[in-house]
Amino acid sequence: MDPGRRAMLSGRRSPSRRDRERDRDIASPRRDPNNRITKPSNPPPSSRPRQNNNSSYMTQDEQSRQFVADEDKFVLKQAKKKADIRVREGRAKPIDLLAFNLRFIDDDRDVFDDDDADLHLNVASPEEVLQGLDESQLRDLDSDITSYHTLEQNDRNRDYWKSLQAICADRRQKLKPQGPDARVVSTVSEDVDKILRPKTYEQLEALESQIKAKLRSNDDIDVDYWEQLLRSLLVWKAKAKLRKVSEAINDSKAALLKLQDPEKAKALGHHQANHADSISGPAAVRNLPSEPSRTETKAVPVSSAPPGTARFAQTGNEDFSQATKALYDREVARGIGEDEEIFTAEETVASGSKPQWADKHRPRKPRYFNRVQMGYEWNKYNQTHYDHDNPPPKVVQGYKFNIFYPELIDKTKAPTFKIIREHGRKRGESFAAAGEEDTCLIRFIAGPPYEDIAFRIVDREWDYSAKKDRGFKSSFDKGILQLHFQFKKIYYRK
Repeated sequence: MDPGRRAMLSGRRSPSRRDRERDRDIASPRRDPNNRITKPSNPPPSSRPRQNNNSSYMTQDEQSRQFVADEDKFVLKQAKKKADIRVREGRAKPIDLLAFNLRFIDDDRDVFDDDDADLHLNVASPEEVLQGLDESQLRDLDSDITSYHTLEQNDRNRDYWKSLQAICADRRQKLKPQGPDARVVSTVSEDVDKILRPKTYEQLEALESQIKAKLRSNDDIDVDYWEQLLRSLLVWKAKAKLRKVSEAINDSKAALLKLQDPEKAKALGHHQANHADSISGPAAVRNLPSEPSRTETKAVPVSSAPPGTARFAQTGNEDFSQATKALYDREVARGIGEDEEIFTAEETVASGSKPQWADKHRPRKPRYFNRVQMGYEWNKYNQTHYDHDNPPPKVVQGYKFNIFYPELIDKTKAPTFKIIREHGRKRGESFAAAGEEDTCLIRFIAGPPYEDIAFRIVDREWDYSAKKDRGFKSSFDKGILQLHFQFKKIYYRK
């Protein structure tokens, strides 16, 4: 007990400090005022950080969002499992084949769902799946693709489904019945496809920016043409992105097969290398068969064309030399002007007897990249009925022919051309109905090994002036025959 309390209870006085020091145990530590340890003072209540006791709990809205996300994950996972099962059992729908292809690069797939036999299944590529489907099948497939795209969270997978959406919509549009106006648009679209098909995804993005800038400008341009070009460009962008995903799928399958069966993977690698050598064109063309044109009656098998030219193949005897390809690509790279369109109105040339040089040289058609110049004619009638805000229909004002003869045997003789008017019509005569224009054939003639080639053009008087704005040009240099001309403008005296 405390000595002071004991003294108080016993009735004695409280012990003094001297008494306490005397009664203290001499073996205990001595008090040292220089060695005191003080407790830190507690901060005021206002400065103490408040702890959120509800931080570990989600709000009701967060719980709802989490529930929906988990539900979507479950539905997507089940849809993929069902697709895998149907593919393995040989009863797959088109959407199942598209989903099965994606599983080889899907980061979210469950490895326990993999089957060793999956690598040996012969599953059609996404491009092959879309081919051959009618409009109703494409409509159902479009709905299924939209469902996958909505549920998917992986960015690469979403790009895959978004690209398929764009391609599917484009194919549905092409299968719809077409009126006269739509057929004209279709013809322009085929010409546009020839320009866009060889371009990479990065080149298409750059071209998209240029087209949008042109449409936003106040320049006097053919809006319908440039809008059609933009629509086609977006489809080709989707195809280019799909090619990238397809290449990643093939690489992933090859890597998995190498781990599973190295010998078979090695044999497959040799087969693909040989196959690549025999296929024309870059990977962009090999993996993406182009839509056949309605006007083409003959098509060259892709494997018969040399690299880089399959996308332009039309007839079985075209010139596919590397020299021609280089000239062609250089001309295509120049693009087309605001008042120009691609011109491909090739006509069948009546071939007589076989040329004498055919035994020594393989006959071939020359390649070409032609443009037609379009514009407005402000004659008296058009000035009366139209203005710059509501312009008249565009008419043909000239042509630019660029025909390639890089392997001409006798380079001292330049190719020539001649005009052919049918049904006995002579120069200056007109057999056309009111409101229409006469047409004629322009036939280009060269020596071996090239065959003649002809185009149908408007038959009007040419302007041969050398003025810069008229631009007449007729030359043959470095294997290129260039014939550029415009029609004479008719001026009415007041």
